[in-house]
Amino acid sequence: MRFAVSASALSSAAMGLAFVAALSACEKRQEKPNTAASGTDAGAVAGADTAKPADTDTILLGEVGSLTGSEATFGISTQRGIQMAIDEINAQGGVKLADGTQKKLEVRVYDDQGKPEEAANAVTRLITQDHVKVILGEVASSNSLAMAPKAQAAQVPMITPSSTNPKVTEVGDYIFRVCFIDPFQGLVMAKYTHETLKLKNVGILKDNRSDYSLGLSEVFEKEFTAMGGKIVSVEAYSKGDTDFRPQLTAMKGKKPDAIYIPGYYTDVGVIARQARELGINAPLMGGDGWESEKLFELGGSAIEGSYFSNHYSSEDPSPRVQDFIKAYKAKYNGMPDSLGALGYDSAMVAIHAISRAKDLSGPAIREEIAKTNGHPGVAGTITLNAQRNAVKPAVVLQVKDAKAVFVATVNP
Repeated sequence: MRFAVSASALSSAAMGLAFVAALSACEKRQEKPNTAASGTDAGAVAGADTAKPADTDTILLGEVGSLTGSEATFGISTQRGIQMAIDEINAQGGVKLADGTQKKLEVRVYDDQGKPEEAANAVTRLITQDHVKVILGEVASSNSLAMAPKAQAAQVPMITPSSTNPKVTEVGDYIFRVCFIDPFQGLVMAKYTHETLKLKNVGILKDNRSDYSLGLSEVFEKEFTAMGGKIVSVEAYSKGDTDFRPQLTAMKGKKPDAIYIPGYYTDVGVIARQARELGINAPLMGGDGWESEKLFELGGSAIEGSYFSNHYSSEDPSPRVQDFIKAYKAKYNGMPDSLGALGYDSAMVAIHAISRAKDLSGPAIREEIAKTNGHPGVAGTITLNAQRNAVKPAVVLQVKDAKAVFVATVNP
């Protein structure tokens, strides 16, 4: 989960985590970020037609995220991490380019409300009206899949911080990610469930309208059964459902040792409560879509003891991680989650590539992003493979006392 840096034109000081101010993790209420504080163009966030183009001394990046809607904590955390990287480089005078000049950075942010159609509209605007050099986003794989074909067709590099579905980067050679992919994440939880927890019979409850959830479910089932485990029940729901009792009741009759729920925190918290109400005491398992302070609020004591895979842990003693946390807390008065770290990492990968590119054209920047190798990111050291996916470790976290506590690291 960390970044890879080649011979960068940025100075070592510019590459360090010399944060003057920092961000904070998603707050417990879903709210639109303070655009004045974050440095984001307010008109752009609101989707108004008032966004102004960057001046010639500024390099404009674009971002699409869910700043409102049911998954707003995802978008807000990511936006804060991205802005943190922009502010850090600008505080050092801007990004140093290959031709010796130095330019300030700006990010134009559009809210897609967590909807694929809005994400597609937003990325079109970033390309055709704002003429951004790189697009950052989205978090949700379904939204990234709506954006990627447009970025690919326009030859504008796109880096998703945290979309884990393999299909995203398969769209084309202008699409990258700085996170691991679902085949690895699904393997991590299958292996941990079978080898560490010694559980043999597992049920799966998946969101049949989510590319993310379907991808993880498929991989987990394949890997877990290959290890000798048994999937005793598979049930499905759709995003937006509020009553999961029929599926849980059917699953209860199969007596699973654990239930794998590769969904988003908005559903998982409610599912956990209803499972416990029905007398299901088996541990719940999941993926990085659980990552939000809202999970503990929605799930309460019902989520205690559950496990999920993630990109990084705030308990990592690495100076790089702890410096990031300190800076983030200083600015936003809260802990950064993995989405904030990945947002920061995605922006830094883009900035480093821009600094090395022979010019500011899409093909030139794309070429340098593809060379990312051993980049020291906050959420893990990042090396991009031939498929433009990050090769990096994952962590397994357990919910204890309304916190996600580190329990294991699993390497590729």
